[in-house]
Amino acid sequence: MQKSVGKNAGRHRHCLLVLATLGSLFSLAFTGAAFAAISGPCSECHTMHNSQNNQPMTFNSSATPNDTLLKATCYGCHAQGGASALVTVGADTIPQVFHTDTIDLAAGNFAYITGLKGSGASDSKGHNISDLTGIDNTLYAPPGGIVQYGHDDGVTVNTTNLSCAGDANGQHGCHGNRYSGEAGYKGIRGAHHTNLGGSLDPATTDEDAGHSYRFLLGVKGYEDPNWQYTTSATDHNEYFGRSTPIQLGCATTSCHGIGGVRPPDGTMSQFCATCHGNFHTIANGASNGIGPDAVSPFIRHPTDLSLPATGEYAAYTTYNVNVPIARIT
Repeated sequence: MQKSVGKNAGRHRHCLLVLATLGSLFSLAFTGAAFAAISGPCSECHTMHNSQNNQPMTFNSSATPNDTLLKATCYGCHAQGGASALVTVGADTIPQVFHTDTIDLAAGNFAYITGLKGSGASDSKGHNISDLTGIDNTLYAPPGGIVQYGHDDGVTVNTTNLSCAGDANGQHGCHGNRYSGEAGYKGIRGAHHTNLGGSLDPATTDEDAGHSYRFLLGVKGYEDPNWQYTTSATDHNEYFGRSTPIQLGCATTSCHGIGGVRPPDGTMSQFCATCHGNFHTIANGASNGIGPDAVSPFIRHPTDLSLPATGEYAAYTTYNVNVPIARIT
């Protein structure tokens, strides 16, 4: 991706139609309001002994200490269940993915799944993070997996082991180094301190999740500084995409790279494909994908495909936050 990625990309006509619904997993980046590495005193997030005046220092008042001297887990920081989508701790602002605020961030809101917000609880309203929302009572394997062993059958990732980050102890997360051998927030170890923010273009050899879009290892893009709490045609996240879709699969273009599972070209669509590949690949073996080729891939909604500047698309001249698109530069 060129360094020209910016917030006005929606004005460019050469853009990409990307079905990369972010769902509730895709914005747990714990960054400061200026989208840089976290700031402030260490004691805002860490404690040496989990005790002060005979009281625990954890955010949930638990006497059980957390790993890496943290006061809270991913959920304790980002899923507090309060009334605001943004929580301030000292000098830092923490985006929430479980709350009752009328405004939802780009990540979505797990509260719709549990019924804390919305019209009632339903497993179909988002990703079911087992430790937060409970397991999905209908699905086992991720829907739309590429038809091959371990990808469409729930052998590797399933609704009983889906977590926020890392990969260990029978859990599999989206954020950080997947297949890292470290569970939970250990899988994003150090990312809050190395987060670059803004325009992100990680090298294929870069294993630091803090250098990737929203700690999604290998994903390129532009991070909106307030996680889309405010939005407009010039105030939004940006996603990187290809002009044409490709054939994905272990025998073709593999998603297994340095640091674990990652999108081969850095697109959001390819990241989603690591679990839901049949919705994002050109037909491959037993998977019919989005279509047989890049000319007319319309068995399913096409992804990583250029949006024409003619016909019904000609009027799309200004970025629409309700119809997000990606770009190739």
